[in-house]
Amino acid sequence: MNIEHLRQSLKEKWLGYYQENRLWLNRLGVWVNCEGQRRPSSSFILSALSILEPELTTLLPLVVDLNSNPDRIVIALGLNFNPDEEIKHFAKVKAALEDVKLLPAGSRSYPIAPRTPQRDEDCEGSGRTQT
Repeated sequence: MNIEHLRQSLKEKWLGYYQENRLWLNRLGVWVNCEGQRRPSSSFILSALSILEPELTTLLPLVVDLNSNPDRIVIALGLNFNPDEEIKHFAKVKAALEDVKLLPAGSRSYPIAPRTPQRDEDCEGSGRTQT
């Protein structure tokens, strides 16, 4: 299991879930401040992700045995961020990528003719003059 792949997958799934359910999540009293980041509580994030990411349900029992502090688990999984700010950041990145103009593909490629090998038994190089 690639932990960076899992972290990225969890982040994408969490942000997708948050964006779809933002209206009622903002009114729900599950918001906390953890290490300067305003976000839903760790327990809420972990419970939502345990449904969204099947790999997490096999990993969480081991993780909880190592550290049962939900805030530390969320931080270790790379999820300690304000989801509203992260969504704004992704929107800016997406807009910037859409502004990038790529050069058009070449209209035609020209084949390069293979060179015919020439015998040079004296090892003097073909086409060279002797001095």
